Amino acid sequence: MKITNRRTVLVATALGALLAVTAPGAVAAAPRTTDASAPVAVAAGSVAPAAVAAGSMGAGTAGLGRGGADCRPGTLDPGPLRAAIAGLPSADATSAQVRITTPDGCWTGATGVRDLRAQAPVPPHARFRVGSVTKVFTAALVLQLAAEGRVDLDGQVQGYLPGLLPTDYPTVTVRQLLDHTSGIPSPTRPGDVEWQLAHRYDRWTPEQIVRLGLDNPREFSPGEKQHYTNMGYIVAGLLIEKVTGHSYEAELDRRIARPLGLRDTYAPGDDPRIRGQHAHGYQAVIRGGTTELVDATTWSQTFTPASGDVISSLADLDTFITALFTGRVVPEPQLTEMFTLPQVDDVEGGPARYSAGLTAMRLPTGETLWAKTGSRFGYLAAVASTRDGRFRVEYSITATNAKGEELSATAQAVIGAALGMA
Repeated sequence: MKITNRRTVLVATALGALLAVTAPGAVAAAPRTTDASAPVAVAAGSVAPAAVAAGSMGAGTAGLGRGGADCRPGTLDPGPLRAAIAGLPSADATSAQVRITTPDGCWTGATGVRDLRAQAPVPPHARFRVGSVTKVFTAALVLQLAAEGRVDLDGQVQGYLPGLLPTDYPTVTVRQLLDHTSGIPSPTRPGDVEWQLAHRYDRWTPEQIVRLGLDNPREFSPGEKQHYTNMGYIVAGLLIEKVTGHSYEAELDRRIARPLGLRDTYAPGDDPRIRGQHAHGYQAVIRGGTTELVDATTWSQTFTPASGDVISSLADLDTFITALFTGRVVPEPQLTEMFTLPQVDDVEGGPARYSAGLTAMRLPTGETLWAKTGSRFGYLAAVASTRDGRFRVEYSITATNAKGEELSATAQAVIGAALGMA
């Protein structure tokens, strides 16, 4: 596909980066599906693809509007994106939901099935696990507290959460939690899919996770380098609870979801289910030489509190990002933290890429796309926006190997479609 303009370069480069999921456990195509209780035989390729459902959801225009339900096609041609997410379910993914906003208009569409048993289409405004997109919400909550004078970004974590870290641990600041420069080590768990499935209903407390992480050596001195992990945000979740006296779930609802009218966004706590209308997620697993799809929808998210557990929808994510980037969630000067990179190298020697809650996708043109991706077993999700909000993308793909090393073919197709729609 020929690249025809500057914005096309922006879309291609940024989406290529944000869809490059890197996690262990890639497996082959999936000819059989199971849930936690019983196997269901489904021959690969025998399921008829569900029709693409797409269209507008209310009035509005691209750019710095209200986001969310405002989605008019305008002069935007959604044909390439329709084609990119057509043909599901497949061995690669069972469904996809995508929303794109450009200066020409807005389009949202879905394809695939709600679940492989019923073969019903993906319901409108289907909820999904957003994975590490949760970090954007958590960063916003901490920055709100900073704006209220209740948290000092340069304040010591040890002062807010006494006893959490060892007494001889070097000083960690709140800002270092948010920009991944704290150096607090992550816990070590078996990485194979079968172990994860066997422990999918385990319940963890944030304090347990921190203690487990501290069994490992410190990665680096706080503020010295950057390494993207969940740990800083798990601690940030504890900080929110200590300062406010309320649970993370309650503060997310009170400070962000309710004020913005986000009907599908919530933190599940220790509830392993997805409440409301949603598409099921599946994980491909090789058993006895045969690849099966295991329903991964019901899964405790207590190992990623405040860092990867939030549930949302496309419209809610768009409303949130639009409000966030226009200063309606976090005021200045705290909002600047979300668009400022620390002046350190990452652990691999490259420049820092992560701000408070977001990832900077730097382009040869000098422009930056601010994005956040997420993956949980059964679910891929992402949000991305230019600083002015004129170009935005949100997606959820129920990929059959969402945490695998290989990039989802459906995600690759979305990249190509975005090229043609820029």
